[in-house]
Amino acid sequence: MNGQKPPETRDRSELPSQQRRGEFDLIERYFAPLAGPGAFALGDDAALLTPRPGEQLVFTADAIIAGVHFLGDDPGADVALKLLGVNLSDLAAMGARGVGYLITTAWPRTLPEAWIADFATGLGRGQALYDVELLGGDTVATDGPLSLSLTAIGALPTGEALRRNGAKIGDRIYVSGSIGDGGVGLQILRDALPGGDTADRQRAIERYRSPQPRLALGQALRGLASACIDVSDGLVADLGHLAEQSGVRMAVELPLIPLSPLADLIGGVQGAITAGDDYELLFTAPPAVEDQVLAAGQGAGTPVHCIGQVIAEQGVALRNAAGHLVTLDRPGYRHF
Repeated sequence: MNGQKPPETRDRSELPSQQRRGEFDLIERYFAPLAGPGAFALGDDAALLTPRPGEQLVFTADAIIAGVHFLGDDPGADVALKLLGVNLSDLAAMGARGVGYLITTAWPRTLPEAWIADFATGLGRGQALYDVELLGGDTVATDGPLSLSLTAIGALPTGEALRRNGAKIGDRIYVSGSIGDGGVGLQILRDALPGGDTADRQRAIERYRSPQPRLALGQALRGLASACIDVSDGLVADLGHLAEQSGVRMAVELPLIPLSPLADLIGGVQGAITAGDDYELLFTAPPAVEDQVLAAGQGAGTPVHCIGQVIAEQGVALRNAAGHLVTLDRPGYRHF
């Protein structure tokens, strides 16, 4: 041992000045223009954030890796929108509004700068859509795959967060939007899946590449929903998460689930409810507030659909049109 840190553990101050300059140039050129006032143009070691009086801050983090969570040839702007969208969807499930985010990027050394520029453009587009700002982060070079991590910060009135553990027996089960589009979009891009209307195919691709977090709906559900989660791993898998956290059973009628118009391309209802990448809100609410729940969806521009009821025992029960229980080989995406 010569006392020198191996290259992978050396901090940026030990890197050659030309390499450090390249990093700083990238930050100044593409990311500093996205920074909010509390980030000081990304020139300081950290950012400052002051919540509004009477609010709590909400934090969430997700990482995405090329070849695992997005395709290697996806455009940079779409990857940025996906990275923002999947994180902000977690805030939506808590009933929070978006405030800002921190981002860590591991760029492959062979990644063209034009891709990074397009990625920054996508971040800017997402910031305008969802009213959030860049607060800081880190960027490194890697010999591995493109890896991106984002920590989203939201805010909501103190004590009003939506949780997964509040579903009660007798509550109704709702889901927003439609289920299966993201899974269809992935298979169209990855496997050249044929069939379907051209406009529906394009919509499915957009839903996969650039999921739209239901922030307005999540905020409208505060005080109405008893439990809430975003549908990322697949509808059945996320029903299971709600059931486990709340200690109840989710009884769902399959014909009531709003499906992608292209669901038949991935095996119909069973394929759609296990595909994942929907980023809709799945939630429960007491029957007494049904009219308010439907009005909340209408006001947020996102339709909501009642798909079942919370009952005693635990787990998930799926029934088909004939009233028979349906068993699935897998409930959804598995991370490990």
